[in-house]
Parts: sequence; structure tokens; C-alpha cells
Amino acid sequence: MVKQKKGFESARASLELLYEVGREIAADLDLRTVLQRILFLSMKYVGAVSGSIIVIDENGQPGESAFLMVGQPHDRTALQLRVTYERGMAGWVARNKEAVLIPDTSKDDRWLRRPDDAKDRTGPKSAVSVPILAQERLVGVITLVHPELGFFTPEHLDLVKAIGDQAGSAIRNAQLYERLQAAHRRYRELFQDSIDPILISDREGKIIEVNRQAEMTIGMNYDQILQMDICELHDVDFGKTGFEFKKLSTGETVSYESWLHAGGGQKIPVQAYARSIEDGGASNLQWILRDITERKDLDHMREDLIAMVYHDLRSPLANIVSSLEVLATLFPSDEDENVRSLLTIARRSTERIQRLTNSLLDINHLEAGQPLGNPQPVSPGALIQEAIDVALPTALNRPLDIAWTASPDLPEILADPDMLRRVLINLIENAIKFTPVDGKIRVTAKARQDMVEFGVSDSGAGIPNGDQDRIFEKFTRLAPKEGPRGMGLGLAYCKLAVQAHGGKIWVESKPGQGARFKFTIPQAS
Repeated sequence: MVKQKKGFESARASLELLYEVGREIAADLDLRTVLQRILFLSMKYVGAVSGSIIVIDENGQPGESAFLMVGQPHDRTALQLRVTYERGMAGWVARNKEAVLIPDTSKDDRWLRRPDDAKDRTGPKSAVSVPILAQERLVGVITLVHPELGFFTPEHLDLVKAIGDQAGSAIRNAQLYERLQAAHRRYRELFQDSIDPILISDREGKIIEVNRQAEMTIGMNYDQILQMDICELHDVDFGKTGFEFKKLSTGETVSYESWLHAGGGQKIPVQAYARSIEDGGASNLQWILRDITERKDLDHMREDLIAMVYHDLRSPLANIVSSLEVLATLFPSDEDENVRSLLTIARRSTERIQRLTNSLLDINHLEAGQPLGNPQPVSPGALIQEAIDVALPTALNRPLDIAWTASPDLPEILADPDMLRRVLINLIENAIKFTPVDGKIRVTAKARQDMVEFGVSDSGAGIPNGDQDRIFEKFTRLAPKEGPRGMGLGLAYCKLAVQAHGGKIWVESKPGQGARFKFTIPQAS
């Protein structure tokens, strides 16, 4: 009965001991502090004189460590740590994931002998070494040493194992916390050192953090900016972000051009990048507002230069076209066919240059908000036929099957005929460029409520979903290096011209299944 009572008291003491150990080692998340605390408590309750803990990283290599000798911390060099791990008992325990009890270190080859183990110094020792696991994964090895041979017993070994089981979770949590802190520090460094203004807002748009570059660009101090809403600082494109920023919840980054409202009433053109981020457990929004003033200045210079060059081309081009028409009338119908063919090629080429010149000038006029010059009732079928007649010689050279269909009772549209003719020619010529030999191109027109819907479809490679919006932007080219090349202005012109008529243009496409461009124009009635 006395023996049973002693066993019960011993078990209760062990439980109390482990409870105290667990409470102590869980009180901190700093990895080095956790290691020293685990080692100190283990030595205290087991009675060891010195000990070590070596942390094992995810690659199975030794990382952080703690060493105590007679209760005092000692540092080991990286080389000493590596040698201990690779050739000593701790390395054997780590590789085999087995606990070891050594009564006499001088009689066990797993013990790495050092000069201090000589008989005239500290001599042989007894040792115990236990793997530290967290969710079946090795995270470290704890080793305890006593100068008395045979000092450690199986009960000591069981106690160190129990301590190791509790230590595993503490070490793992400390490692995760350390990584989180390191990632947070790196983010803060990148955040503050960025050359772009960066702001963090909550889901309602209230600004909660801002970097130094944002302060300098906006011309306000940190506290002033924190009193503002992201919508006050720049013109948010809710079409891209969604109402109440709901589109940002998908995790994708949205981008758009906007105006930053800086201090002193200054407006700065910016390219805005917005995305959702997880910040300290909270879901917030990150805004990068990149200053594009220089890019805008270059764009204006380029546009002015283009307008000037092409405006100056119109007169000489008109003279060339007139001269070619006069030459054509001077040659009788039975004249050399080769000469007449050359005149036809020259006329078509100059007409193509004229169309390009007029389109470029129209882009400038339409972007400036100028109204259509002379809208009039126009037959959709006649426009399509004229556009196909212009593009047909190119299609026949491939060869391609090109055809068009339209309802016979199709109502007239109110349009600038020359401008819309060029829209159709651009779309048909694009279809010709990207349709393989013997492919099909179809042009259609049909009534839809108070609009007429035009369509130009091809049997080419199609357009990726991510590019279907941006192909209508100026200077955008999706063709590969070895494919057809262009200036990236044709579709931009089409969009501006259609919108100026009160219609809209879009593309429907699946990769590998061709593309179908559609646009609508109001009926003349």
C-alpha cells in the first residue's frame, strides 16, 4: 500500500512538473528565449549539469541552438554546431528519431569526443538525448549531460521525452512566429523603400497606412493622409474595382489610369494598382499610385508629332491620287495591261495611306471630343460591300473565303459614311491578317431594337480572354514577333469612331476558335 502511494505521488509530481514546464515554455514566442527556457527547465528537473538544444530546419539542417554549461549560456560557432550535429550523438538521434541513454560516454561511439573528455579534465560522462517532434516532424534534439557515470535512469529518459513532446509545439510556434516577423520586416522594408506611393486602406476605403514616397508625392504628412479616404485621394475606377471594392475580393490585381489629388489642388496622373492583402489577420486593400506624368507628357508629344506629320501628308497624298486618276484616263482601254495593273496597284496603295492618315487625324479629333462632321442616312449593305471591295484583293491573294450577309429590309443608319467604311475595312483587314490560308471570313449586319449590329468573324487563332479589353487601347499589339505587325492604332480608331456614333464595339472569342468583332450603330429613324 505504501509502495502504491509513493507511485501515485511520483506520478502526480511528474504531472505537476510537466504542467509547469509547459506553462513556462509557452509564455514566449522568441525562439532563442524558448530554447534557453526549455533547456534550463530540463536541466533543473532532471539534474543535468550541462546541455544543448539544436533546432532542425525544414531541410534537415541544424539552425538555431542553445548551450548551457553549469547553468550559464555558451555560444558555439557554426562549424562546431555542424560538427556536433554531423558526427555526434545529436546527429544520430536526429537521423534515427530515437531517444538515447548513455551511462558512459567513453564507451559509446555515438558520442563525439572532445579534448574536454580527457580523463585529466572532466573525463567520461553520462548523457541522455531525445528527438523533439511537432506533428511527427523533427524540429530539434535535446541533449543533457552529467559528470557522474550512470547518473541518468530510464525514468529520467521518460521525463526528458515528455518535456520534448511539449517543447516540439513551443519550438514550432516560435519558428512560425519568427518567420512571420521576418516576412513582416521584409514587407515593411519594401513598403517604405518603394519608389512608388503605396497606401493601405480597410475594406471601406479608410486609409490606415502610408509609405514615405506617398507622403512626398501627395504633399501631406502621415497624420493628414490617415484622416482621408482612398476615394478622396484619387478617382477610383469602380468599373474595375467593383462597387464597395467587391471585385478586389478575388485576389487579382486591377489596374487603371486615374488622377491623384495632391496637396495644394495639384492633380497628378497616376497608374493605379489595387489588390486585396492579408495584414495581421485583417483583410485590407493595397493601393499603388504610380506617377505617370512623364509618360503622359511623352504621349502628348507623340500624338502632336503624329498629328503634325499626317496632317502634312494629306496634301501631297491627295495630289498623288489625283495624278494617278488623270494618268488612268490618259491610257486607252486597250493599252498595255501591265501598265494599267501598275496604276491600279499604285492607286490602291495611296488610298490605303489616305485611309490611315484620315484615321490617325480622326483619333486626335475624337479624343479631343469633337463631334462627327456630317452624319447622314447610310445603307449598311452598301457600306459592307464597299469595304469588302477594298479588302478583297488582299483576301484573294491568300486565298480566303470571304462573304457577307444582311437582311434585305435592313434599316439605314445615321453615320459618317467615310468613317464607318474605314471601321469595316480595318476589321476586315485584321481578319485577313489573322486567318490562315483557305480560312473563312464572314461579315454580317442585322437589326437589333433601334440599332444595327455589324459583325466581322474569322477562323484564326482567337484572342485570349485577358486581352479582349486592352486590344482596343492605342499602340497595343498582340501579334507574335514572326506574325503580322502593325502600329496598334486600327482597333483604337474603331472604338473611338463607333462610340462617337453612339454605339459600342466588343469582341467575342475563344482561343483556337477564331474571333468575332461586333459593333452597333443607331438606326437613322
